[in-house]
Amino acid sequence: GQGEGIIKVVGEVGSGKTMLCRKLVGQLPDTIDSIYLGNPTLSPDDMLAAILADLGIDTPENGRQARLAQLNAILLQRHEAGRRVVVFVEEAQGIALDNLEFLRLLTNLETATDKLLQIVLFGQPELDAHLAEPSIRQLKDRITLSLNLSPLSETEVADYLRARLNVAGYRGPDLFAPALITRMTRLSGGLSRRINVLADKTLLAAYAGQTHTLTPAHLDAAAGDAEMQPTRPLRPVAGHRWAWLSAGMAAALGLLAFVAWQALTPAAPPATARPAPSPASAPAALMNEQSRQTQSWLTRAAPGTHVIQLAAVKEAPQAAVVIGSLNAAIPQPVRVLHARSRGTPAWIILAGEFPNRSAAQAALDKLPAAPASLDIHQATPFLRTVGKLRNVVLPTG
Repeated sequence: GQGEGIIKVVGEVGSGKTMLCRKLVGQLPDTIDSIYLGNPTLSPDDMLAAILADLGIDTPENGRQARLAQLNAILLQRHEAGRRVVVFVEEAQGIALDNLEFLRLLTNLETATDKLLQIVLFGQPELDAHLAEPSIRQLKDRITLSLNLSPLSETEVADYLRARLNVAGYRGPDLFAPALITRMTRLSGGLSRRINVLADKTLLAAYAGQTHTLTPAHLDAAAGDAEMQPTRPLRPVAGHRWAWLSAGMAAALGLLAFVAWQALTPAAPPATARPAPSPASAPAALMNEQSRQTQSWLTRAAPGTHVIQLAAVKEAPQAAVVIGSLNAAIPQPVRVLHARSRGTPAWIILAGEFPNRSAAQAALDKLPAAPASLDIHQATPFLRTVGKLRNVVLPTG
């Protein structure tokens, strides 16, 4: 049958779990309906309500058994229509053991041949410790595929940077020399989040110096700004991780396997090298790519989802500098969107993703002040909704 068991993805903080999850959610075939649970503190009843809401049931029945019956009925309808439903659960290491057991019980919803609900758990290594508890051994037994997002090797860091630059629109020779890759791997520990921060800040340092060539001094300045020190040596990774991941996912998720492989395999660099872009074009390409990602997120998020608008600036290089500074100071994820602000084109910088206004206001109240050195055309942050932002989006270059 289809959808057998539970899939578990474990990795250290910054190893790319959220990136993989978002890639999967954003690139699933039209025949697969995805549900995203990102709050580990939800009770079983709240989980049911959230799942039903994503499936179009905004007013669930009262009582757990009634909600389970509702869920079973709608899953059967989707199954009969040839559709599959997958629940992506992030921060699973923070879910109480009883609630993890409840997730296992949801996988009991089935026909004579197929599971009606597929669950993918994303968590830090602590999740494995929780799953070792005897009280939830049945959940551990239900896991048919366990994936470990180990740190990237030096070669993979080079491939990763090449792929990210290619997506951003860069078509020239490698910007990061082998010596820089070696040091970046040590500084980042092979973790994609740290690699992203170091790469962004290194490019900005070179831009500030009006040079095309990235040097160890630029990387050291980036590491100092991000307060990063070399981590312990990486453990070697046997074989080609993405090929193995693709094969494993194929056994469990069918078409999801191809999406996961696409999300994690670096794109091949173009065969014909072009001249390196001007210092001003690299930040513009990065901002355009990040704005496209934000636009994609806007199409998926509920219209009532709230975000915090941190700033609005007129030029892409300035937006890149502002984002680099705010990423280190703001606890929520920071996004950029090319949109109209006060009637003129601007790069709008956003933070967070909140289900309602009260949650967004609570986060806004705790925000630290923006660094005084930032030249931003906005006195104070304020709240906006996804629905309103959709109306002011501008095309990216």
